[in-house]
Amino acid sequence: MNRLQSSIVVDDIGKCYRINNTGNNGRYRYRSLREEVSDFFTSRVRALKEGAALGNTQEFWAIRGISFEVKPGETVGIIGRNGAGKSTLLKVLSRITPPTTGKVDLYGRIGSLLEVGTGFHPELSGRENILLNGAILGMSRKEILGKFDEIVAFSEVEKFLDTPVKRYSSGMYVRLAFSVAAHLEPEILIVDEVLAVGDAAFQKRCLDRMEDVGKQGRTVLFVSHNMPSITRLCQRVILLDEGRVIEDGSPDEVVGRYLLSGLGTTAKRSWDDVQSRPGNQIANLRSVAVYNSRNEPSSSCVISEPIDIEIEFEVTEPGHVLVPNFSVLHAEGACVFTARDTSPEWRGRTRERGIYRSRATIPGNLLTEGTHIIAVALSTMSPLQIHFNERDAVAFEVVDDMRENSARGEFAGSIPGAVRPLLEWTTDVLAPQPIEEVIGKQ
Repeated sequence: MNRLQSSIVVDDIGKCYRINNTGNNGRYRYRSLREEVSDFFTSRVRALKEGAALGNTQEFWAIRGISFEVKPGETVGIIGRNGAGKSTLLKVLSRITPPTTGKVDLYGRIGSLLEVGTGFHPELSGRENILLNGAILGMSRKEILGKFDEIVAFSEVEKFLDTPVKRYSSGMYVRLAFSVAAHLEPEILIVDEVLAVGDAAFQKRCLDRMEDVGKQGRTVLFVSHNMPSITRLCQRVILLDEGRVIEDGSPDEVVGRYLLSGLGTTAKRSWDDVQSRPGNQIANLRSVAVYNSRNEPSSSCVISEPIDIEIEFEVTEPGHVLVPNFSVLHAEGACVFTARDTSPEWRGRTRERGIYRSRATIPGNLLTEGTHIIAVALSTMSPLQIHFNERDAVAFEVVDDMRENSARGEFAGSIPGAVRPLLEWTTDVLAPQPIEEVIGKQ
């Protein structure tokens, strides 16, 4: 295989870790590259001192039997629930860790952004790290300086360019790291969910930049839990579960299966662990659900029937005016609409501590067919403060059952559009006789 045919060739790769059962209650925790390197020797000395035996370990296959090829200019999304093996796969592809079995052939220079701080030296300044990363990628100093201003402008860290990056916030770190990875012209760009650290405006600029990289004929591998971003950016999506590829195909088909199979976002989702709930010291999110017309949680709703969106949240600090709101996004990434609670009962009224449940009804014959994703938030409007904002909170499928009260009518083909309202039509007959006769009499 040569680079004219493929940028990446993955042949039956697997990655096995040995888990020591004598500590951490036998549970496996993913470790950063820095932890792996720093503990490499000390762990072996410790093992000799303690007389650790191989019988105290067991094998854990993070990924296994994975094979695929990616062509030049292709943008491929990799999705799956937490622990499915996505990050491990990217670490193998980025040559951060070697595969236990199989092999990976890469044809081109790689730029990767897998976790905050990857590839940066904490003691060096932002300016020095840009030059260092370019040199690692094999670029000349002239080539790096030719991209320097563009990198700095995109990252928006000009004021801190000569400050050691160990003093950067996580957001600054990610902005600079992504800008370096995306602008130093790698043939292959690999990006993990790390972009979630940035704000919404930065995430949009990153997606636009990755789209540009793909249009320039370079290869992009993108891991994300943000399904609208995946469907917007990628021409192809690979779905992982338990370390294996279970589907590889078009974004709409693979994302649809992921959302509706129970592997990813479902129609009802709860955050039982207080520590992991989205939110802040003022309020946190407890659950989100989609209900059909029979008041049942449902991932499949009939197009002509109403759909209820329910948000349950807990207020932990009293005295704030809190407004529940949600956005409906189509699978392709388009925002269909955003709605917020404007009921007179709570408008301008502060809330006491307690658990609240808010519901809103989407009328029937409004949404079009296909997968829809709900993002939920709780905000204070004046001054604007967002207490939680959970993207891809739940998802559901709108199905047209071809009833007489459907806006489809008798047409059986594909109907474009983000919404499909059933509108009232009126028709007046202006010419009660054939138009030729009317014209002839004039």
